[in-house]
Amino acid sequence: MDDYDIVIAGAGIAGTLAGIAAAKGGAKTLMLDRNPDVTVGKKTNWGWICGDAVAKTHIDFIKDELGLALTEPYLDLKVDGVYVFSPDLEKKFQFEGAGYSLDRPKLAKKLVQSAVKEGAEYLPLHEVEGPIIEEGKLAGVFGRNEKGEQFRVRGKLVIDCLGVASTIRRKLPKNEYIENMVSTDDIESTGRYIYKFNPEGADERYYDPKNALIHLNQRLAPGGYGWVFPKTGKRINVGLGVEKKSLELRNSKLDKKDSLHQLIDEYVKWNPHIKETVIDEEDGNGKGYWSVTVRRQFDSLVYHNYLGAGDSMAMPNPISAGGIGPAMVSGIIAGQVAAAAVAAKDTSMDFIWKYNVRFNDLYGNKTAGLEAFRVYLQSLNNDLINYGMHHFLTEEEAIDISYGNIPNITIASTFNKVLHGISNIDAFKNLLYVVKKMQKLNKLYKDYPKSIKEFPAWKQVVNAEMHEVKQRFLPNPI
Repeated sequence: MDDYDIVIAGAGIAGTLAGIAAAKGGAKTLMLDRNPDVTVGKKTNWGWICGDAVAKTHIDFIKDELGLALTEPYLDLKVDGVYVFSPDLEKKFQFEGAGYSLDRPKLAKKLVQSAVKEGAEYLPLHEVEGPIIEEGKLAGVFGRNEKGEQFRVRGKLVIDCLGVASTIRRKLPKNEYIENMVSTDDIESTGRYIYKFNPEGADERYYDPKNALIHLNQRLAPGGYGWVFPKTGKRINVGLGVEKKSLELRNSKLDKKDSLHQLIDEYVKWNPHIKETVIDEEDGNGKGYWSVTVRRQFDSLVYHNYLGAGDSMAMPNPISAGGIGPAMVSGIIAGQVAAAAVAAKDTSMDFIWKYNVRFNDLYGNKTAGLEAFRVYLQSLNNDLINYGMHHFLTEEEAIDISYGNIPNITIASTFNKVLHGISNIDAFKNLLYVVKKMQKLNKLYKDYPKSIKEFPAWKQVVNAEMHEVKQRFLPNPI
């Protein structure tokens, strides 16, 4: 194949937006995707496995940065907000504001068409198997086409958008910037169904046609949560995420052998509003399972001639596991920085480090704090979650935490609440501890290294802080 300025591996949301941005920046750009043209960006044989929800701010970011206005049918349904319910369903907090439920297959086709229109080349049925490494730096990628023939394509820069199991990231030379693997403790197994159904009643704790719902329940979703996201035409996206150790502990203590599949079916039966269901098999996207990271993004997103975006860099929100928004933001920034590097004839790590700094400023600076809070949440059983949502946090404080903004919670500020349940004083002290850790982590990310030279020392401090949190809070769902 010809040489390119920028080679993008994976044409999902991050990859296609990177392609649009890179091509608009004047770079000779190639996008490779393993899927046929009609199913571009498809994650697995099951489909585009995802909750399909994204905040309005991320859709606005696409328009502001690329001039691309997304409307129906790509935006399937506008929702007013995302609400998190306590296990007893008596308390709810708003997690995010207005957003959209997406039609992922249609959106995927729209984005790849937009990238090609901007001048990017696109090759479907080309599966990337790894990076070409020369003198410790990326020089392109290799893989196989639909006939099983090997291909090699060279690029001045490679943008990795292959997802959580990226064959490029896993085959990078060992280095101090980007981890090859993600710990299983930082991964949730998820599954979801898209149903056509007849909603019953008007109990918005179970189904709300105007809002996305998240249910915290350590028995139904150990270490994770369940979700019910409305779609157009009496359809819903309903799913569950679980953490491996939490599921094992839950099964052991309840003497069960439930799998993720069984728990999703149990969650659907638990919900009195999901009746007369039929799987929506349009685009072959009705049911499926996948893995999602729930940690902060990798401390660096760049290596020599390499930028990673979206799920390949562990970008989903550590609490909500929402990955579409950060994939959109990172894909655009990666494409812009890569094109600028090519135009400047400087593809060094020093130049593309700008991507790290800008992503951190726009999105990534709160995720380490959110990871710490996720670890804390996984250490609580249903009784403690109920009590905490009723007594430890106000709705305003919970909203602040969900956005990574740290409220000023002290013993003095909540003394009366703690007195209501003195037996829960240890749980409250743990909340104070994790909030202080979140403050420390937010400060560290506010001071994210502006140059490579400052990075190793900074990373060491971050890892030490997170290690302390994980040692203190172990999964304890039941």
